[in-house]
Amino acid sequence: MRFRGTEYTGKGQIIAIVDSGVDVRDPRLARAALTGWNISLNATAHALLASDFADENGHGTEIAAAIHVVAPEAQLMCIKIMDAKLRTSADLMAAAIELAAKNGAGVINLSLGTPNMGKALLLRDCCANAVEKGAVVIAAAHPKGERAYPADLPEAVGVASHPDCPPEKFYYFAPHRFPARQWGALAGKFLGHGYTALNAGQERGVYKGSGLATANLSGRIACLREALGNETPVNLIEHLRQIALTPVPEIGYA
Repeated sequence: MRFRGTEYTGKGQIIAIVDSGVDVRDPRLARAALTGWNISLNATAHALLASDFADENGHGTEIAAAIHVVAPEAQLMCIKIMDAKLRTSADLMAAAIELAAKNGAGVINLSLGTPNMGKALLLRDCCANAVEKGAVVIAAAHPKGERAYPADLPEAVGVASHPDCPPEKFYYFAPHRFPARQWGALAGKFLGHGYTALNAGQERGVYKGSGLATANLSGRIACLREALGNETPVNLIEHLRQIALTPVPEIGYA
């Protein structure tokens, strides 16, 4: 990613990918630095860690490939919390956020969320703890504009998507300029492209929505971390807002 006249690749940064795992054999990730775990909950709701983070669905691998295109030198910490049918829980999301923060992740990517308001406080506590440790938590917003956590939490960066948003651009809906009555759940969120990554040449594949848009911005945040050194998560997000474009109704949200 180009920032202030210099290209950055996410070197020295750790991006946690909380998802369905990653297929380490995928050719798009041949040069990626991959580590990770599998988290499950036992009968007493205690988190259990295992070293196998193989992807049974393919979703997590697509997310990892999209991040790797933007930040090819970042280390990818793959935290598997979803099975082959992409089933998971808010408790597993919370455990994954905590695990990522404890192990030095500077960016925590969740291309998923929950509408369960009963779990919002749990996720908020985990996100606040991660931010305190220096991590940026970035999460996919609901594709239909409904509530989703952690994307709708003030401690997290929420990301939506639109098929007309090109790979090289992203937008920010400032709440004071785009109030909820006009733009609904988009107020206060970023808008990015949501296409699968075919290769490092930025060719885009199938449109898959806010999950891929979140991955793209996660890679950009890792590059900002590399460029700006020890900036706090709050300052990093502010820099991201400054380099984002201002959306207009013609993009498709009228």
